[in-house]
Amino acid sequence: MAVDQQIPKIKLLRIAHVYYTHSDLDKARQFLLDFGFTVAEDRGDTIFFKGYGTDPFVYCATKGPENEFGGAGFEVESLADLELASKTLPKASAVEDSDAPGGGKRVTFRDPVDDYPFHLVYGQTPIAMSAHLPELDYNFPENKHRAVNRTQRFKKGPAPVHKLGHFGCCVTNFAKTFEFYTTRFNLKPSDLVHDATGKDVSSFLHLDRGMEQVDHHTFFFFEGPKYHVHHSSFEVHDFDIQALGHQWLREKDYDLVWGVGRHVLGSQIFDYWWDRSGFIMEHYVDGDLVDETTPINRSEAGPDSLHVWGPPLPATFLQ
Repeated sequence: MAVDQQIPKIKLLRIAHVYYTHSDLDKARQFLLDFGFTVAEDRGDTIFFKGYGTDPFVYCATKGPENEFGGAGFEVESLADLELASKTLPKASAVEDSDAPGGGKRVTFRDPVDDYPFHLVYGQTPIAMSAHLPELDYNFPENKHRAVNRTQRFKKGPAPVHKLGHFGCCVTNFAKTFEFYTTRFNLKPSDLVHDATGKDVSSFLHLDRGMEQVDHHTFFFFEGPKYHVHHSSFEVHDFDIQALGHQWLREKDYDLVWGVGRHVLGSQIFDYWWDRSGFIMEHYVDGDLVDETTPINRSEAGPDSLHVWGPPLPATFLQ
């Protein structure tokens, strides 16, 4: 470990996209459209989906024999970071040209504890935003921000996805996973969760970008008996859009996991759904921001630590 600690940290800029394999790609495609993505590029057995933000894609769906999570991709700060990753990370590929939308360079390595793929990219070309949704004015009991005869009117439909916000996994060794990601990357805990004995069992990590304001977490993991992806989470514009998306998915007869509710750690309003392949996908709005002045918070695990309002926590949510 002394040798690893001398290696500079690989500097991450943002979370960029996730990869999933689906045995029934047609069903997966329809869910993803109903969830609020649009197609960036369709190559037949591989479909790249985007939001309305500047990312060239945020979700890659591939047809395969089994439903499988293919890892998340993060943009790094420089080509030097990508070269460092290729030379020092476990089972890392060479620096390669990316043939995905946006192009650039990429490196794939394997998580050293649970051996799942992790992707790093540099030099992607951003795209123009395809929508600019209005920030609504709200009338409060004592302060009315909306002028007379200005109404709030909405149309039914999917909740347009803006960006990928975070993903999370169940890992088999919390301590080793935490040590690896916080020593090799500029990832820092916003929250650490411990069990009744005081042992840390879960962490919500943000990108340490100094005084730049960043999301409360971009990667989270918790310890369990078997590795699996828990969910990928996508930001939508506001609570009205989120609620419209919730109604749309209900009317399309998709299966609700948990929501709508308000988390404690990160504060975001959440809405979790099963896709047709059995993966959990989340819409969220109104998450916390942090920077280098934010203290690390520690709390004990328990059902009341996950939400302050909303439906009861499903028994299977953290399995």
